[in-house]
Amino acid sequence: MARDYYGILGVPKNASDQEIKRAYRKLARELHPDVNSSDDAQHRFSEVTTAYEVLSDPQKRKIVDLGGDPLDNGAGAGRGGDPFSGFGGLGDIMDAFFGAATGGGRGRGPRSRVQPGSDALIRIALTLEECATGVHKEITVDTAILCEGCRGAGTGPEGSVRTCDTCGGQGEIQSVQRSFLGQVVTARPCPVCRGFGEVITDPCRQCGGDGRVRARRNVTAKIPAGVGDGMRIRLSGQGEVGPGGGPAGDLYVEVDEEPHDVFVRQGHDLHCNLRVPMTTAALGASVQLETLVDGEYELDVEPGTQPATELVLPGKGMPRLRSSGRVDGRGDLHVHIEVTVPTKLDESQRELLAELAQLRGEEVSTLGANGKSQGGLFSKLRAKSHK
Repeated sequence: MARDYYGILGVPKNASDQEIKRAYRKLARELHPDVNSSDDAQHRFSEVTTAYEVLSDPQKRKIVDLGGDPLDNGAGAGRGGDPFSGFGGLGDIMDAFFGAATGGGRGRGPRSRVQPGSDALIRIALTLEECATGVHKEITVDTAILCEGCRGAGTGPEGSVRTCDTCGGQGEIQSVQRSFLGQVVTARPCPVCRGFGEVITDPCRQCGGDGRVRARRNVTAKIPAGVGDGMRIRLSGQGEVGPGGGPAGDLYVEVDEEPHDVFVRQGHDLHCNLRVPMTTAALGASVQLETLVDGEYELDVEPGTQPATELVLPGKGMPRLRSSGRVDGRGDLHVHIEVTVPTKLDESQRELLAELAQLRGEEVSTLGANGKSQGGLFSKLRAKSHK
């Protein structure tokens, strides 16, 4: 009577290959002698592995589905001998069966000699002005380019490409190991053709058969307005050419924004300090301010402007760069007013200031915790005699 292989694994007859594999893995982990040392577990483990070997083979499973038993001839795996010989433990069994043996003896085939190239990264220093206006930068990169001698073919003038005699064009060498799981097939790249399945009889003398060579070339990078420190610009197809003349990767240009002498950038906004004399802050004036992009701007300092006053100029900051590369408006320019107080006065200037202080009745007072005046520290400002 044919054995119920589906029942041994606990799966229905219409189970998929993945369901069968999952069921086997679950049972194998429960019944393996490293986990369960009972005699019954060893017997069950042998049955489970035999059932999986049968159901994972399309031809053997077909015999089972027709009511037969493909192991009736006694050659089935798991019968006689030590079913665990040649394996160090459960991890080795899983690696062997679900790693090398998953192909069921079917090789992966040769790999193509033509492969896509790698991406490359280069950093460039930009001034704040260049980040604000955008710029075309010519950069020099050391990269892999297409070999001019063979145009990527890898062959010399007298060379040709022939099928590898060692692997027969398969690109790999297979070996078969007998185990309690049946025949476990392992494969490794062919050492002669390196997995390509082909051998170049006369490699190109410039590239050695790789189809590409190392060289230094110039690339023009278009830097859009609004970029900032750490941003990357992608130049499609400007990276390394792949082996065998394969398509080039991309070149990424990373921005290194240099500090500016006047302006400090915060996102899309710019900040700068403007020093004005105390007389200008008191009386007010129009001051010529040199902006980053727009040239001179006439800034109105209102009479009575206090130290640390912040004036905001809308739309005078950095361009707003969207992810699409489109500029959508600009940030603001923040002007921080610093009021300078004279440190050296001649006699006439001192007298004028003293007169102004008397006319205004100015006092020096301390402020309490509530911010209110606590009375004069000195009754009146008195002019010190100039010695």
